[in-house]
Amino acid sequence: MVVDDDPDIRRIISAILSRLGFSVSQAADGREAIKRLDAARPSLLCLDLMLPESSGFDVCEHVLKAPPLSGLPILMVSARDMPDSRAVAEELGVHSYLIKPFTQAEFIASVKALMPGAVS
Repeated sequence: MVVDDDPDIRRIISAILSRLGFSVSQAADGREAIKRLDAARPSLLCLDLMLPESSGFDVCEHVLKAPPLSGLPILMVSARDMPDSRAVAEELGVHSYLIKPFTQAEFIASVKALMPGAVS
């Protein structure tokens, strides 16, 4: 699942994930992401930090509290490169933090590190 309020970023990340063999769902805000997560557990969550409705942190808190989402790999993709943001993200279960703008190679490397058996 790709969650970002920027439709261009959603499109780019979704295209990369599709080329890697993933079926991709998308959400434009935190509230929509939580609804989609409750409906179906994805194999990976690519999540922006700064979202309308509910922040990426709110979505992470939801994942932590929902047993069916336990262990869900979370890749935070954010323009916010602040040590405190990274620390909070780690406390909330984020497995990897990628700063925008990023290259396709950086994104693929992050996904492969999170899901080594799922990406060739």
